[in-house]
Amino acid sequence: MRKTTIEAWTSEWSQRYEKEETLLKGILKEDLMAIHHIGSTSIPTIGYAKPVIDILVVVKEIDRVDTYDDELMRIGYIPKGENGIKGRRYFPKGGIHRTHHLHIYQLGSVQIEHQLVFKKYLLHHHEEAKAYGELKLQLKQQFPHEHQKYQDGKQSFVHELNERAKAWGCRTEEGLNSYYVRKLT
Repeated sequence: MRKTTIEAWTSEWSQRYEKEETLLKGILKEDLMAIHHIGSTSIPTIGYAKPVIDILVVVKEIDRVDTYDDELMRIGYIPKGENGIKGRRYFPKGGIHRTHHLHIYQLGSVQIEHQLVFKKYLLHHHEEAKAYGELKLQLKQQFPHEHQKYQDGKQSFVHELNERAKAWGCRTEEGLNSYYVRKLT
């Protein structure tokens, strides 16, 4: 059974992402379109998060990702296929003590925009980010050895955040598009 670990936000997470970004760029090379640090570890004002680095990779063709399975396994990633999200390739790293989650999508996937809008929303709404971090800490204290209950406990809050982020993203679409394009170039 996976134990839920929550830690205070640290800039070390950005450094861990940058190290991994370099490794992934070396493997995916010309198939790589963009790479982003996403999830709670990418949002300083969240305050608390699981110490797992979420990475969003955008590629030209999702089917080509399968040809990289061996190289990704050599650096610790385990291929899990779509793992419940159509059009995604998912790779956790670190076994039961996860250190990274790699999410790969083909350019044009709606999931890319969802992930980036959610992150950008929390970066611009510090109080909501802080409330999310505090909820994580509370749930970890309530369910320290019941990871699924921890996950279930934050679902309605995350759903509401996602809805607000989507509405906000529609109003600031130009800002999101410039952010996305900037990461592609």
